[in-house]
Amino acid sequence: MLSSNENNGYLLKTPTVLPDGQGGFTPCPPLLTEKELIHLLRIPEISKAKDHHNVIAHLKRVHDLPCIHICRQPLYPLEAISQWIRDRLEKEIS
Repeated sequence: MLSSNENNGYLLKTPTVLPDGQGGFTPCPPLLTEKELIHLLRIPEISKAKDHHNVIAHLKRVHDLPCIHICRQPLYPLEAISQWIRDRLEKEIS
């Protein structure tokens, strides 16, 4: 899956990747599990919470983190998460 970044007026296409836990990276699927989302958002690195799933629950409840359920499992569409991040960034900047 490709995400778009704008840099100096040029549109760059870069693949979205997740850390693989061994110093490398793996391609990011279009639907993320909660564990994959935790890694994508780098929750372990930025949060002091002991349970990272509580951080995701808070983001869903308070900050409208996009989520869908398939077979009662929460999944997070990569494109929706990317848009959510862009929207949050715009609010922070303005």
